[in-house]
Amino acid sequence: MEPVSMIITALGAGAIAATKDTAGTAVKDAYQGLKTLIKKRFESEPKAQMVLEEHETDPETYEAPLKKKLAEAGADQDAEIIKLAQELLKQLKPEESAAGKYNTVFQGEVKGIQVGDRNTQENKFG
Repeated sequence: MEPVSMIITALGAGAIAATKDTAGTAVKDAYQGLKTLIKKRFESEPKAQMVLEEHETDPETYEAPLKKKLAEAGADQDAEIIKLAQELLKQLKPEESAAGKYNTVFQGEVKGIQVGDRNTQENKFG
C-alpha cells in the first residue's frame, strides 16, 4: 500500500475506533499521536488542518482533499508519520497487518528510513 493511502486508512480507522468505549488507551494514543504529527506538518496551512479535522467526521467527503494535502506536505515521505500509521493499523487490524497489507512502497528519493519490526541502525563514522 502506498504511504498516503495507508495514512488515510489509519486516520479513518483510528477516528472510528477512538469514538468507541472498547478502544484501548494504546489505540487512542496512537491515533492522537498520528494526528498531532500531521497537524505539525500542516501548521503553516490552516486549510489543510481544517481538512484533517473534517475528515474525522466525514471521511468519504474529505478523503480526496486530505490525500492531496498529505502529499503536498510531504507526509508520505515522513518516516515518523508512516511508522505511527503502521503501528495504529497493526493495533486495529492485526490480521491484515500480519498478512503484509500495510507494507509501504516508496517512490522517488527516500533517505534514512527504516520500516518494519525490530530494525536496528548502526552508524560507523571515521
